[in-house]
Amino acid sequence: MAGQTWELSMPAKAKWAQIADGIRAEIQSGALAPGDKLPSTTELCRQHGVSAIVVRQAINALKVEGLLEGVGGVGVFVAEHPESR
Repeated sequence: MAGQTWELSMPAKAKWAQIADGIRAEIQSGALAPGDKLPSTTELCRQHGVSAIVVRQAINALKVEGLLEGVGGVGVFVAEHPESR
């Protein structure tokens, strides 16, 4: 393939990462405070126009960062001390 050039461009940020960025920004700004409950997965899907797996990926990423905590059968909450993690 001599003479042919391939143009590589950065792909758009994954939707789950965009959602995680938005939730992270709300936590950092104080719009979501420690102990606040996030909307349900169904509601987040509706708000962002995505499937449940995309929302779960975003939430799981923020759990790994220590910003969110899940309580089985109750919901997902902003961690009590997210700034210290």
